[in-house]
Amino acid sequence: MDHIRLIGAIALSFLVFLLWDYFFVSKKKVEQPKQVQQVEQQKKEEQDLEKKEKDIVAEKLMPNQVPVQPSRPAKTVTVNLPLYSLKISENGAVFESIILKNYREKIDTDSPFLEMISSDLPNGTLRIGLVDNSLPGLKDGVFNADLGTESVDILDKPQEVSFSWTSQEGVVVVKTFLFSPDSYEIGLTITIKNDSNLTIKDNLTLSLVKSFVETKRSFGFEGPSALINNDLEQIKLKKIKENNVYTGLIKWISVQDRYFMSAIIPEEAVEASMKLYNTENHILQNEYVQPVTVINPGTFQTYKYRLFFGPKSMKVLKEIGFDLGRSVNFGMFDFLAKPFVWIMDFLYDHFISNYGVAIIILTILTKIILWPLGNKSYKSMNEMKKIQPLVAEIREKYKDDKKKMNEEMMGLYKTYKVNPAGGCLPMVVQIPVFFALYRMLYEAIELRHAPFFLWINDLSAPDRLLRFDFSIPFMQPPYGIPVLTIIMGATMFVQQKMSPPMGDPTQAKMMMFMPIVFTFVFINFSSGLVLYWLINNVLSIAQQYYISKKKA
Repeated sequence: MDHIRLIGAIALSFLVFLLWDYFFVSKKKVEQPKQVQQVEQQKKEEQDLEKKEKDIVAEKLMPNQVPVQPSRPAKTVTVNLPLYSLKISENGAVFESIILKNYREKIDTDSPFLEMISSDLPNGTLRIGLVDNSLPGLKDGVFNADLGTESVDILDKPQEVSFSWTSQEGVVVVKTFLFSPDSYEIGLTITIKNDSNLTIKDNLTLSLVKSFVETKRSFGFEGPSALINNDLEQIKLKKIKENNVYTGLIKWISVQDRYFMSAIIPEEAVEASMKLYNTENHILQNEYVQPVTVINPGTFQTYKYRLFFGPKSMKVLKEIGFDLGRSVNFGMFDFLAKPFVWIMDFLYDHFISNYGVAIIILTILTKIILWPLGNKSYKSMNEMKKIQPLVAEIREKYKDDKKKMNEEMMGLYKTYKVNPAGGCLPMVVQIPVFFALYRMLYEAIELRHAPFFLWINDLSAPDRLLRFDFSIPFMQPPYGIPVLTIIMGATMFVQQKMSPPMGDPTQAKMMMFMPIVFTFVFINFSSGLVLYWLINNVLSIAQQYYISKKKA
């Protein structure tokens, strides 16, 4: 019986332990996460309280701070006009793309329209800033466009498009563009409204940026330029390191290549600065620096400009005004070249819609004006040719006595009333005309992609027939047969034969090589210039033949 009681007590003890473990120990395990959750909740409340206290302190330290606008991706606004299409990024309200609809990248009809802004520019062009960085974040600020859409067509009347940015201190910067459907000119108004308690004293900057590589083969000017104190400043890229700041009464600044240019034109010319930068990766920046201005709290300052992005056409630039036409400069003989452009355009617009024919007519008109000088030259050359046997006799007779030879020569010229320099001097007078036409025909945008006839479909490019892949010495690509240049060389050979021989045999042999030398020199010139020289040679041959027959 005692054994039974002992066994029952042990079994009852096990049952008590089992029941205790089931009802009490398991229950504690379920309640444990609740205690942890209460601890974590208490920590979170303490952190929120600490953050709130920090925010209150920050507000007391910066009472004028405007809540920071949430960051967002910058949109691109497209503006379509009849003359061009423009893309403006909200990131800085800069120009990312300007496509000119009247010009193509290449001569091919399926070539895309010309893009003025290279795709390798990191931040576009027409950037604004402040010299002393009085508004941190302005250069990288994301502006807000005032358009409900990302594209706008401006076809009938001028229209404004605005972009605004607000600094953390409450300063509002607004860039307002005014687009006109019939012009390459763009109005720009920059307004800085100071809604902070800070006084802004700084110089506003507005920059033109272009991917630029200066080529050794360029015969005209390409690079930054400006009209300062009524003088045209054209700065070569290699000169920027020597001097990159130019000050004075600035009427406009620009960046130009062979045929196109961009320009910033202040509404009113004031004493300002132009600052130039040329980076190692060939990014050129021409920066217009406004005079220092003070913008007190509660006030605003407005800056007005006109912009130009388009062709270097004398007619177009004249319509813009502000002496922007002076940006087209044909060098030393600019005073001759510009009338030639006007005459060529007049002929094209009113008589013949072919610039090749216009060049021929211009050459004929130039020859008519210089006809008297040509007559004098050819008469002198004809007289020299008549006395060549006597000249040869004197050279042979006194070949060992140079002094006596020269005396006899001068006596011979005096007897026959011949001026040995008479044939050269009139030619020297024509040199300025040649150089003026040379620069004009090289840089005139009217000749860009202008066709003449047959294989000559671009008067601004070298003439090439039957183009091929292999290279030719002295010839720049594209490679082909320079038919017009070869014909020009042949006319120079005919002229050489018609001229009196040189007294010195060595000089005579050298002169016979001149047509070949000129042919290789002209092989890479624009076909418009070769056409001018060819027609001028043909007219000269005819004039010389007429004089020689008349005086025979």
